[in-house]
Amino acid sequence: MTEDRATDLSEILDEVRRIDVQSSRLVTDLVAGGYASVFRGSGVELEEVREYAEGDDPRSVDWNVTARVGRPFVKRYRDERDRTVLFLLDLSASMAGGFGPWSARQMAARVCACLALSAVRNHDKVGLVAFGRRVEKYVPAERGLAHALRVVRDCLAQPEDGAGTDLSPALELAAGVARRHAIVFLMSDFLAEGWGRALARCARRHDVIAVRLSAPELEPSAAEMLRARDPEDGGAATVVDERSARVRAAFAGRVAEWRARTAAELRRARVDLMDVPVPRARGRDVIARPILRFFRMREERGRKR
Repeated sequence: MTEDRATDLSEILDEVRRIDVQSSRLVTDLVAGGYASVFRGSGVELEEVREYAEGDDPRSVDWNVTARVGRPFVKRYRDERDRTVLFLLDLSASMAGGFGPWSARQMAARVCACLALSAVRNHDKVGLVAFGRRVEKYVPAERGLAHALRVVRDCLAQPEDGAGTDLSPALELAAGVARRHAIVFLMSDFLAEGWGRALARCARRHDVIAVRLSAPELEPSAAEMLRARDPEDGGAATVVDERSARVRAAFAGRVAEWRARTAAELRRARVDLMDVPVPRARGRDVIARPILRFFRMREERGRKR
């Protein structure tokens, strides 16, 4: 092993330890209960429909059967004790830059750590699919803290893919490797095209959550001139004058159009979105806040059903 590579590995392991400490606290204090409620509370396989009994959760009422029979019936689900959680991580060059203290990839690793440690607490398996234009690494799902930390390490250690982004191969792999219903977190900035059909196919088999990492530069500062270059096409740098109201308006319009297009693809595939802003400054809540917001959305939707 060369000296540079040994130094890089040492820095990555130090970062994994820091993430482990921070994420463990978040999981203990905040996240684990939401994970258990959202992903473990009702199971996924219908076991039976039976007549309502005192103490049953009113949210489990089967209104179709109740209306047909004339008295309340509830659905019972088989509790899944062997759940699989797969993280699909975008390695493209656009995930490696940014103006914040962390890149989108580093922020994704922290979100992955919180969710993976929550999964470990619920005795679920955790795996990883890392991809750019193609699948670069597949870590089969296993249980245990050591394996979860290995997944976090690989989130940081895998080299970036500067050739562009194609989400489809990773989604197709995820759809095939997990035989039973799995939880799939697709972690990307979604600066790509043509992934809608593959996403819909994967979502028909698994519970897919799109985790969109949004860089801080998507919100112009209105006080800077920037030299910007697309990290994936290797083209020439462009000077952007963010002091110009016209430039800011044009940029905001393109960002809004991209967000709307992504949201429409997710709706067509019936996939939920967890929006994760990459912060401009470190903070305890910047990691937990988007996760908890997503959990609350799921819980609220479950109560309305």
